[in-house]
Amino acid sequence: MTYAFPAPAKLNLFLHVVGRRADGYHLLQSAFRFIDRADTVHLTLRDDGRVVRETDLPGVPEDRDLTVRAARLLQAHAPAGAGVSIRLQKALPMGGGLGGGSSDAATVLLALNHLWHVNLPRPALQGVGLQLGADVPVFVFGRTAFAEGVGEILHPVTAPPAWYVVLTPPVEVPTAAIFAAPELTRDTPPLKIAPFSAGMGRNDLQPVVVKRYPEVARHLEWLAQFGEARMTGSGACVFATFGTEAAAREVLRQLPGTMQGFVAQGLDRHPLYDCCA
Repeated sequence: MTYAFPAPAKLNLFLHVVGRRADGYHLLQSAFRFIDRADTVHLTLRDDGRVVRETDLPGVPEDRDLTVRAARLLQAHAPAGAGVSIRLQKALPMGGGLGGGSSDAATVLLALNHLWHVNLPRPALQGVGLQLGADVPVFVFGRTAFAEGVGEILHPVTAPPAWYVVLTPPVEVPTAAIFAAPELTRDTPPLKIAPFSAGMGRNDLQPVVVKRYPEVARHLEWLAQFGEARMTGSGACVFATFGTEAAAREVLRQLPGTMQGFVAQGLDRHPLYDCCA
């Protein structure tokens, strides 16, 4: 039997770089919010112990595919013979700052934790996810979160209901290169956990990306006509927040033909939250 599971996008409502560890990893503070735009992960259970990727991703060999690596990591906790075939239906752009690859991996972990009857508790599954990347644990955590450390220290928070206009500039931004930029500010004063308000914080990576990618700057400038616009993650996608679906769709209706984007609703919980205790 084949099952289909959503892998929702995330937005960084703000992203501050507050320091750097001796090993080179950056210390961050951010607020993660899921939205109802998602990839779809199709899983077919196998009993031969194999993890098979059924769809190629441009530029991503199978041994670097986070969905394949996620399944193989979880096999260490699964019954003998547990296997899966994975087919990915992409809706989220790669290199867009929406967390698509990390979300895909987390959906594999959450779904197989249930389907393989592994039943790892959520903190343990987050630990498995951290082996794949700093953004994977928040998708396993499954709630709107204030994140610290390299992104793995997570605190549940409440965000007001919101609709988002998200624009997708036609560029792929390499996260590692942005974090390595010499001009990146790395000393933003840390915040204490606080209730969210519109316009809280900023994205410290945005000035670096805007300087290097004129298309990101162009999309930000257009969206800023309608409210505060900022970049999510390391880009390239940018977003603005609205109180109603009607207001967001009116902005999207005015989008020039040279740009692409979508409207999405904020989610308080990951759709697969109940797959893990």
